[in-house]
Amino acid sequence: MTGEADPTRNVVSGHTGHVVQAGVVSGDVNVNLPRPVHVLPHQLPATVAPFVGRKAELELLDAALDDEAAPVQVISATAGAGKTTLAVHWAHRAAHRFPDGQLYVNLRGFDPTGPPVVPGEAIRGFLDAFGVQADNIPVALDAQAALYRSLLAERRVLVVLDNARDADQVGLLLPGSASSRVLVTSRDRMHDLIVMQGARTIALRPMSDGDAIRLIASRIGEERVVNSGVAVRELIDTCVRLPLALVLVAARATLDPDLPLEALAEEVRDEEHRLDALELGDNRTGIRAVFSWSCNALSPQATAMFRLLGPHAGPTFGSGAAAALTGVPVKRAKQLLAELTKAHLLEESDRRYSFHDLLRSYAAELATAVETGPDNRIAAGRMLDHYLHTALAADRLIAPQRAPIAVPEPPDGIQVVAVDDEQQAFRWFTTEHATLLAAVEVAGRYGLHSHLWQLAWSMTTYLERKGHWRDWLSTQTAAASAAEESGEKAAEARARRLASRAAIRLGMPDVAAVHLERALALYEELGSAIGKARTHIVFSWVRELQERYSDAVDHAAESLDLFRQVGNRPGEARALDQLGWELALAEQHEEGLGYCEAALELFTELGHLAGLADTEDSLGYINFRLGRYEVAVEHLVRAIGLCRELGDQHTAAISWDRLGDVCLALGDVRGALDAWGAAIGVLEKRSAPEVVAVRAKRDGVVLSGG
Repeated sequence: MTGEADPTRNVVSGHTGHVVQAGVVSGDVNVNLPRPVHVLPHQLPATVAPFVGRKAELELLDAALDDEAAPVQVISATAGAGKTTLAVHWAHRAAHRFPDGQLYVNLRGFDPTGPPVVPGEAIRGFLDAFGVQADNIPVALDAQAALYRSLLAERRVLVVLDNARDADQVGLLLPGSASSRVLVTSRDRMHDLIVMQGARTIALRPMSDGDAIRLIASRIGEERVVNSGVAVRELIDTCVRLPLALVLVAARATLDPDLPLEALAEEVRDEEHRLDALELGDNRTGIRAVFSWSCNALSPQATAMFRLLGPHAGPTFGSGAAAALTGVPVKRAKQLLAELTKAHLLEESDRRYSFHDLLRSYAAELATAVETGPDNRIAAGRMLDHYLHTALAADRLIAPQRAPIAVPEPPDGIQVVAVDDEQQAFRWFTTEHATLLAAVEVAGRYGLHSHLWQLAWSMTTYLERKGHWRDWLSTQTAAASAAEESGEKAAEARARRLASRAAIRLGMPDVAAVHLERALALYEELGSAIGKARTHIVFSWVRELQERYSDAVDHAAESLDLFRQVGNRPGEARALDQLGWELALAEQHEEGLGYCEAALELFTELGHLAGLADTEDSLGYINFRLGRYEVAVEHLVRAIGLCRELGDQHTAAISWDRLGDVCLALGDVRGALDAWGAAIGVLEKRSAPEVVAVRAKRDGVVLSGG
């Protein structure tokens, strides 16, 4: 019918809702519409029960809930630190603050089960969790991310992004509004997320001792912990309070209830096989596997640096040592150290780097498995060159009058730390103290004998002046053995003479005498008059401690003759002071005074501050014994001032002790007590044998009522 509508045909145009089409309708029409989907996602995995510790971190996370400026929190730490456990526990605890749901995804940033989750996969999972139908999800990733942000815009949702590899992986997963909160866990420090998104970070440290004990007790029972308290504390220390390591130890104890914790502690104590004790036969949960996931994310050069640092680096180290060890320029070494630090395989503080003992053991295993023996030895030699040549330069500033040793120039590419003055030199030695001791051990391990004795020699002045006499003795004893093994007789003789001086400081004259006898024999064989002269002067000191004063005078006189024969004026001055001192102890005070005054004149001419300090002390003592108290005070005050300038606290303490004696003789009890107190304060810190006599004098005066 032209111009009329067909009553059996319905035409729909534009946008409509649901449409019912029928040719003829009779009776009622019932339409069942699908209800709109409104899903509240609750995706959090189960929490670990019981949860132990982390009170401070939980409080930080709680506080961030009310801070609109902190919508993104990052828990960052090394492998096995308990990041996921903390995140999931807190998320459950805070779930009531997020009535519109809690999203969770394991991004597998460091996971052997598969590649990292790509952002698109994570977003699709979140959209599914909110019930978004597949045909309503855009194809483009940016559009999917926009839809995800739109869904969260008016909601209060907690988003937990666990085990993220880096900031790029989480960028598209962040909500667009501050009504929701995001908690990220990662072994990466997430620097980009901090800069671009203002994320707040919680650096998860090892557990406290108390929390570590409670963690083990929660797994193996309180009674077993109490009954083996010493072993438990040792396990905590050797596991560096790392939660994963503690849990693995506890699992070992649980699986074998008859295994004494003492035996388990002994296993973990063994550095070579420590990691074996933290394995359960599961390739996913063992300590090696967990560490390996972090290493797999590194660049090849960073992995190589990590391996080499394990068996070679000291407790802490700088970029120059790392550069030398790996044979790369310092600038590149800093980049690789930053990569390792970002991955929490190293810790950085004040431009010094370190890693905990479990990571060190793992790195050492890798070095043994991957690097060849010669490669490791070459790397160790480069690192030792760095420390040796810096130490030699620093020692030259501390003791400019000291006769140098012949050492080849550092190889090309080895950075020597710039040390500009005496104060800076002392600071460098103080910073590197433990690392240098470790370097001596490394040299011994690889049979780098010359490096060993040269490094030990370069540390002598610092160790002596700062009172580190046990370290001084151990390094020089190792140096003597190394030089003997390599057939370097002059080096052996020198090391034995220095070892004897350290033994004397420790009140071990018999040990010193053994070293000196060998040194004299070597110098005699070498025909070294100056070597014999230096040995005789130390022998004089030994005989003094053995109260063989006549022999002490003879050794000092022999030393003086030899120094004069070879024309060594600093040695001559030393021998003059030593001879004058020994004569005074032999009750020949006036004769001793003459020698010491001659020594003072020569040291003054030479500008030898250390010699002046010793001689002023000698003259203080001699004038005291001669009853010239005011003169004695003048000498001792000058000696203390010189020692302070030199940083020689031990010799200063000896002069303070003598000053106390003089003050008491002058009737100045208060001055005597103050002087002895100053001496005791220094000597006690060094466990110096002289402290017993000084303390007895002070206590005697106090008890007598002054």
